[in-house]
Amino acid sequence: MSGELLCHVLDPSATATFPPTNTLVHPDAPAAEPELSMMSGMLRRSILGLARAAPSTLPSCACRVPRALPQNDGVWTMTKRHVQTSGPFQPLRPPSPGELGAPRAARQYKRGRKWTRLLVVALAAGGAVYLVDRQVYASGFARTLRTFGTTLLVGIDYKINFRPEPLTAGSVPDLHTRNAERLFDLLRANGGLYLKIGQAIAMQSAVLPPEFQKMFGRMFDDAPQDDWKDMEKVVQQDFGKSVEEVFGVSFTGKEGMGLMERKARASASVAQVHWARLPDGREVAIKIQKREIAKQIAWDLWAFKTVTWIYSKWFDLPFYSMVPYITERLELETDFVNEAKNSETMRDLVNSEKSLKGRVYVPTVYPEFTTRRVLTTEWIEGVRLWDKKAMTSRWLGGHGKGSPGAKSPLPPIDMDAARRELRSRPYEEKIKPERQEWKGTRGRGGLGLSTKEIMTTMVDLFSAQIFKWGVVHCDPHPGNIFIRRLPNGRAELVLIDHGLYVYMSPKFRHEYGTFWKALMTFDNKTIAEVTEEWGIKGADLFASATLMRPYEGGDSSTRSEMMKGLEAKTPAERHYAMQQRMKQGIRDVLSDEEKWPKELIFIGRNMRIVQGNNQYLGSPVNRVKMTGEWASRSLFQDPNLPWPQRLHNAWRHVIFKSVMTASDVAFYLFKLRQWLGLGGGMEDEMERRMKDVAQDYGIELQHEVFDG
Repeated sequence: MSGELLCHVLDPSATATFPPTNTLVHPDAPAAEPELSMMSGMLRRSILGLARAAPSTLPSCACRVPRALPQNDGVWTMTKRHVQTSGPFQPLRPPSPGELGAPRAARQYKRGRKWTRLLVVALAAGGAVYLVDRQVYASGFARTLRTFGTTLLVGIDYKINFRPEPLTAGSVPDLHTRNAERLFDLLRANGGLYLKIGQAIAMQSAVLPPEFQKMFGRMFDDAPQDDWKDMEKVVQQDFGKSVEEVFGVSFTGKEGMGLMERKARASASVAQVHWARLPDGREVAIKIQKREIAKQIAWDLWAFKTVTWIYSKWFDLPFYSMVPYITERLELETDFVNEAKNSETMRDLVNSEKSLKGRVYVPTVYPEFTTRRVLTTEWIEGVRLWDKKAMTSRWLGGHGKGSPGAKSPLPPIDMDAARRELRSRPYEEKIKPERQEWKGTRGRGGLGLSTKEIMTTMVDLFSAQIFKWGVVHCDPHPGNIFIRRLPNGRAELVLIDHGLYVYMSPKFRHEYGTFWKALMTFDNKTIAEVTEEWGIKGADLFASATLMRPYEGGDSSTRSEMMKGLEAKTPAERHYAMQQRMKQGIRDVLSDEEKWPKELIFIGRNMRIVQGNNQYLGSPVNRVKMTGEWASRSLFQDPNLPWPQRLHNAWRHVIFKSVMTASDVAFYLFKLRQWLGLGGGMEDEMERRMKDVAQDYGIELQHEVFDG
């Protein structure tokens, strides 16, 4: 009774089943049953109060209370409403098996299980591939995927946006900037041989937009060092013995043993150099290839060839035929036995050349400590070419003395102090003495040498390589050249890092000498004959690129053709049109891929670095004239030519030298202007004029790309 009444109070719309005789007395009706009426009212008021106080705490009711309808006799009668029910009230209990009905089969999620299995298999396979790639191929597969992804993105970006008004906002320079950053980040992230490829691109990037030139100029930063444990494993694998056994050194300072620094003195893209003192007292530079290079080289070169092939087809540029030659050079650069042979060859050639003997030095190679991945040479104490102040400041090392090791043994080492350093600072030791006494007590001294003498030696050396020997060191950047002072006060140039070489055939060497001499004498007929033999169109453009200055003896037909119809265009349209025409200029230079001499790639690199070195030192020599004289001299000194032709060439060489005197007049006029502070030297003027001409071809030269 009280539960039903509670439902009625809380939910007047609810229904409940009451006995049919149940009635309530109307308030105005006479009291028939006063006790029942009083009890009912009290219960009603208490329930209503409880509902107002805490409505949320009361249980919800599924009952409906009937409405009370007034009757004529003043008695409120409750109408009876039926509730659908499954039977009489039963206490809460679990259903019986019979009430649950017949069992049904569980629903099968076949597609979900299939995709789950595929996901698990894919994750397992991916993990296995990742581990194998990382451990066996030094992440070669992952690096290749990164390469394809980035280069595909760059290619699509250029296909869509290389136009006067790019579709995805920005401008053409913005397009160059973002893609230069993408490629730079790719090369730095992949590291290893990719850095070497990036450096090769940087040295040839004069034909690229300035955004690429600036970005790739950073490729010459030092590469990070590998862990010493990896270096030990390379030595162990190549020699079959430990580092201590191979070189006779001790890392605990044992008496009678040599010493070695485990922290590298220099680190490059494919190797790093450690100093060591052998038990017999020789100080050596041990160049150890980074462990991952051997595993990565096949992947890296394959990716490089594949990407360049795709780009050559996609952008219609005929440069893929050069790629096999480039990759062959890069692969040889990682073979230190080949580097040792190049070094010995250059050492013999220098010593056989009277004009260079005593001016150029090539360090001795120790073959007993050399393998494909380990190269050991004598240690050189010298000043890098980029340290102009140290080369030219006053000599404070004493009369009749030279740089440490120049024509004399290196000063001895305090072995007791070296062993203490080895024990106190393992893996961070600095055992080799700095040997800076020649700088004086305040460290302000230098070698006291002339930049003219240094550059004269450099131009003579590399001109002899190109025009006389046909054996060319193609990486003469300032980091690979040391300068020493001899006891007689003269300069000595030390050439290191002989991995990247080009060997010219006698026929091509003769043609290149003829071409250079023709450039100096404005012999356009000979220039046309040689360039036609090489499959090159646009002779004046190629001549300017070779001289690295505007060639003023030609008919400028290539330049005139490229400049047609550009006067009425907007700057953006002109910039885009010139870069489009520059693509055609590249096609002309590489018009016949089979006839085009592949050696020109690296010879041009050599000459451009030498030109940059001369400009950096203030243009102390007339480089173009000196190079032309070597070219002319090689034509009558070539033993492969018949004597009548050699005599004829000798007579023409005399005439050539007298004509080139005019070049000296211009050179010294520029030197005078430079001395008076009115401008730069001859190389600076040539650079400025070359930039003006290059802009007409759609090229913006940035000299800074060649600093390094």
